Amino acid sequence: MLIRLQKHMADIGICSRRKAEELILARKVKVNGELVTEMGVKVEAGKDIVEVLLNKITGKPYKEKDKNIQNFSNNSKIYIALNKPVGYISSASSEQGSSVLDLITSQNCVQKGQKLNTRVYPVGRLDKDSEGLILLTDDGELTNELTHPKYEHEKEYEVTIDGFLNKDAVNILTKGMKIDSGYVQGIQILKEFKKGRKSIITAILTEGKNRQIRKMFGNIGYNVLSLRRTRINKLKLGVLPIGKWKYITKDKIV
Repeated sequence: MLIRLQKHMADIGICSRRKAEELILARKVKVNGELVTEMGVKVEAGKDIVEVLLNKITGKPYKEKDKNIQNFSNNSKIYIALNKPVGYISSASSEQGSSVLDLITSQNCVQKGQKLNTRVYPVGRLDKDSEGLILLTDDGELTNELTHPKYEHEKEYEVTIDGFLNKDAVNILTKGMKIDSGYVQGIQILKEFKKGRKSIITAILTEGKNRQIRKMFGNIGYNVLSLRRTRINKLKLGVLPIGKWKYITKDKIV
């Protein structure tokens, strides 16, 4: 069965359809060794070999060890929930520090005897100084849906700050504000638990700009002491230990 090249690229987890179209137009995609120069090309899954000429993480050409992005014959998708510790970056590359992919080993899986043989990518961001739920998958379409602001999928966090929120602070946080990356939508404050001179805030956001929560609280004078993500859409962190991972099914996410 022939399908459009950009859909196939999303199906096998290379990137979203929109990104695939950009790569095709930029002449960065080959099919069976031939450079694709126009839209509308169709391929047969499991037969045609698709190659991306530039690594979308580093901007460098793919090396031989990266060839596992090619020639996918199994269209079943992989979904992994990971409890990311502080100190790991949400990237498929380890060039800037320890990657969350370094944690995806058989020893760290809570489901005994499981291992990963497919290339997966982290969905969205969770900064190096934060911990909690990370989703990894080879499903490009789901990645696009979960990360695009228009779908407004919720992410829930536990935010520990120095001090207590007053009414003015809550009002500013929920209405939105301008940070260095531009205007961001407000976050929903579900509850506040006071612990000594600190507060643990349960908050929900639907955007997820770079370090958005830390910057929003910082703009109104609060220092974020710790940040932990506990939910992505339907998927909850639960009791998954720090540094451990498990396979999940798509219906647990959307």
